[in-house]
Amino acid sequence: MERRIVGGGAGVRVTFWGVRGSTPCASDHNRRYGGNTSCVVVESAGQVPIILDLGTGLRRFGETQPHDGSFRGTALVSHLHWDHVQGLPFFTPVLKPGAQLNVYGPAQEHGTLDEAVRSFLAPPYFPVTIDDLPGEIRFHELEGELEIGSARVLARQVPHIGITNGYRIECDGVSVAYVSDHQSPDVGDGEGDTIDEAVLELCEGVDLLIHDAQYWPKEWDQKRTWGHCSVDYAVGVAAKSGAKRLALFHHDPSHADGEVDAILSRARKHAGSRVSEVIAAHEDLTISFD
Repeated sequence: MERRIVGGGAGVRVTFWGVRGSTPCASDHNRRYGGNTSCVVVESAGQVPIILDLGTGLRRFGETQPHDGSFRGTALVSHLHWDHVQGLPFFTPVLKPGAQLNVYGPAQEHGTLDEAVRSFLAPPYFPVTIDDLPGEIRFHELEGELEIGSARVLARQVPHIGITNGYRIECDGVSVAYVSDHQSPDVGDGEGDTIDEAVLELCEGVDLLIHDAQYWPKEWDQKRTWGHCSVDYAVGVAAKSGAKRLALFHHDPSHADGEVDAILSRARKHAGSRVSEVIAAHEDLTISFD
C-alpha cells in the first residue's frame, strides 16, 4: 500500500517493514498490521537508505536490497532492547563481502555501543558474532547532529526504560520524527500532559511523527513502569508539537487487527482538528512525499 502526499517533498519515501513492539507475533489475528518488530526505512533518490531500528522487519527490507556486496546503508537504532536489534544477523545484504552498514545509537551506561552489541550477538546467545558476518558493520555513538548525504539527523535521549534515542530526519524538504519507545516523564503521578522538552524538539512541526502508541489508557495504568505510552498521550505529543501527521506505532503484541482499528478510531476522535491526519502504521505501508 502506498499513500502519496503531493507537494510535500522531492521523492522522499517512508516505508514500514515492522511495526510491532516487544516481540514478533505474526498470526492470522494481526495479518493486516503485521507481527514484525520495529523497522522503518527513509529513502530519497540518490541517497543511501536510512534505517530506523533493526527489529525483525529488517529481514523483509533486506529482501528488496542488493545481495551482491554493493549494499550501502545507515541505521539509527533507538536502543538495544531485543525487539529493536534482533533482525541484524538476518539482514542478508550484509552477508556478502563488500557490503557496508553504519549503525548509530545512544551511548551506553557501561562500555561502548559496539561492545554492547558484541556482548549479545555471540555464543551462547547466538551462534555467530558480528565479525562472522561477511559485510562491514560499524557502530557509532550518537547524541546531537549527523549528516547522511543530504539528510540532517537530530538525535536526543527520550524517556523510556534504559538509554534511548529519538530521531528527527530532515531530507529534501521533508521532516520525519521517530519516537518509537516513549513514556511520560511523570509516571508516578499518572500519565498526565507533561512532555519531555527533547521530545518536543524532535517532533516540532514535522511532516510525519512515528510514535509509540502501545497501550489503551487503562492498560497504561497497569503498566506505567514498562516504558511506553497510551494512544491518548501519543496524540498529545503530536498536537503539542504541531506535527502534521501522526503514525501510531509499536503496537502491542496482544492487539489483533480489530483492536488496532479501535485504537486508531479513538486516536482520531481524541485528535479532533489538532492533528491533520492520524494513521496506524502497518507493514508494507509507504508514505511518499512528492
